[in-house]
Amino acid sequence: MIKSMTGFGRSETAENNRKFAVEMKSVNHRYLDVNIKLPKKLNFFESAIRGELKNYISRGKIDVFITYEDFTENNSNVRYNKELAAEYLKYLRLIAEDFGLEDDICVSALSRYPEVLTMEEHNIDEEELWKELQRTVAAAAEMFVQSRIVEGEHLRDDLTEKLDGMLKLVAFVEERSPRIVSEYKQKLEEKVRELLGDTAVDESRLLTEVTIFADKACVDEEIVRLRSHIETTKRTLLEGGSIGRKLDFIAQEMNREANTILSKANDLEVSNCAIELKTEIEKVREQIQNIE
Repeated sequence: MIKSMTGFGRSETAENNRKFAVEMKSVNHRYLDVNIKLPKKLNFFESAIRGELKNYISRGKIDVFITYEDFTENNSNVRYNKELAAEYLKYLRLIAEDFGLEDDICVSALSRYPEVLTMEEHNIDEEELWKELQRTVAAAAEMFVQSRIVEGEHLRDDLTEKLDGMLKLVAFVEERSPRIVSEYKQKLEEKVRELLGDTAVDESRLLTEVTIFADKACVDEEIVRLRSHIETTKRTLLEGGSIGRKLDFIAQEMNREANTILSKANDLEVSNCAIELKTEIEKVREQIQNIE
């Protein structure tokens, strides 16, 4: 089982006159990068939320949005600061007396002065609140992981198809390579005879030239390594787990072998095949970037 790094999850819970909603979405990232947006009154849970998410996610850029509503009756009270109101009133009257102003102080105006009337919330049972929030986060994370698994299965199928196509290209290069040497030998003989006419051809010298060409054009090792990398990638996809980084390293090695084949190619068909191989490897690498 493999997981994509693209995912989405959402969950809501409503109990004890409280309602939590957690929404998660992600894109690919080299490491685990979690960005949490939650109400200010829940900020002290941020570390615990990150710890909970690590149980489900190992890589990706994750955005988490949390909303919280409390419908508890009498959850907060208005507190009246009589002493502070008296201080405001004393100084307002003093200002009116000092400057000969009309004393137009009213209750509504005085009540709006800072800290005269304040909202005071009851103490929250943090342990109970965390249990409810944790359940919501866990449910959203499970949905999130499931969406990654579904997307990961699509990625695996598509990658396997591309890898099978690459094996066919490798097989073509393997089949074509020996014929390149024989064709070169034939062309070289024809050219030498054309230049020398009836003069005897030095077969040993001709054989030496062909051997040098064959050594330079030989891609046997590259073919063996490239086929091995492709088969390893297919096996790794079947094994599953957090394989994104491993597959990325293998893809780099595949690209290196394809580059070598292209540089050694002294044949148009092999060159075109090597270019197609590089194109397919690049497509595979792009998709691998989205595997956890």
